[in-house]
Amino acid sequence: MAHAEQGSDKGYYFPHGSRLPFFGSISLFTLMAGAAATLNGAAIGGWVLGLGLALLFTLFFLWFGEVIRENQAGLYNEQVDRSFRMGMMWFIFSEVMFFAAFFGALFYARQLSVPWLGGEGAKAVTSLLWPEFEAGWPTAGPGTVTPRDDGSFEIIPAFGLPALNTALLLTSGLTITIAHHALKSGHRGILKVFLALTFLLGFIFLGVQILEYGHAWQDLGLQLGTGIYGSTFFMLTGFHGLHVMVGAIMLVVIWLRCLKGHFTPRQHFAFEAVAWYWHFVDVVWLGLFIFVYWI
Repeated sequence: MAHAEQGSDKGYYFPHGSRLPFFGSISLFTLMAGAAATLNGAAIGGWVLGLGLALLFTLFFLWFGEVIRENQAGLYNEQVDRSFRMGMMWFIFSEVMFFAAFFGALFYARQLSVPWLGGEGAKAVTSLLWPEFEAGWPTAGPGTVTPRDDGSFEIIPAFGLPALNTALLLTSGLTITIAHHALKSGHRGILKVFLALTFLLGFIFLGVQILEYGHAWQDLGLQLGTGIYGSTFFMLTGFHGLHVMVGAIMLVVIWLRCLKGHFTPRQHFAFEAVAWYWHFVDVVWLGLFIFVYWI
């Protein structure tokens, strides 16, 4: 196996044989099996899902720890750094496509299928299926699919908790930018403070979203099964919340590494990668706020 010398571009580091990819496959299979069992009401589903999550977090701890040790040992050169950057860019691109699919589903439902069911557009013949249905947005669609007997539900006002969460994420985007500039200029005290503020704002965002979900579920009749609006609302905001949680955890890891003296003004791609991811999460939320909550 070829190992790059510290600070050299003559070789490319190849890691030693690892069982972690196999362990990761087992973790993901257990997680998906547990999720499927839970959604289908199996009694053992919750236990399998919990085991899958525990295995997955163990995988992250072991694999990321190994990468950090290799990096601190000076095994990575500029060529490896470029490959990491390309990998992160492709990863974020895949995440963009992931959310584009959900935004596309929202567009299709709102601008095409719902008007068709109401008698508008090129496929207005579909209105024969539910002649009493009146197209409009937000809607649960034809039929009574909400927890309320009359089929009604209420939406969450944009300029309430969602606006607060928007302010939180935008502020966190500013704090991580300040932290990045502090790292590049060698001001590690400012770096640690503003990086901590960033992940704290992320966790506060998650807390506010949990409050919002509880209010929607219990008081507004807005649940995952509340027709097309409920499914698109919870899928978009729920997956975004999952990404915020993952990003906040990564920020905590980077903060702990900063406390241990890792990173230099010239070599800190792990920090940059998490910052890229966090800015991506910010941009996605702006789209959610505009197209899900506001317009």
